[in-house]
Amino acid sequence: MDCLFCKIIAGEIPCKKLYEDEQVLAFYDIDPQAPVHFLVIPKQHIACASEIDSENSQIVAHIFEVIAKLVASLKLSDGYRVVNNCGVQGGQTVPHLHFHILGGRDMTWPPG
Repeated sequence: MDCLFCKIIAGEIPCKKLYEDEQVLAFYDIDPQAPVHFLVIPKQHIACASEIDSENSQIVAHIFEVIAKLVASLKLSDGYRVVNNCGVQGGQTVPHLHFHILGGRDMTWPPG
């Protein structure tokens, strides 16, 4: 598979790892859009949120549990944003389900 995030999971491409367990990997974004900007991705390849179904949906709950732990450890108590882009028109540049967590500054609304 020629997926950038699968290559990061396999250790073929380095990342600045923040957290890892059997199901997910969290790492800092290489082009941060906020003082704190990291991604949480499932180790199982799921192209985007449109592919979530009864067979794999439990990973989303686990991802949000990990996000809660990480934002607490990073002291983002003033708030943060979780972003998931799905599909090219939705701004998804890597076709592997991932959640951006952005914090450390005020977020604007509506987002781009």
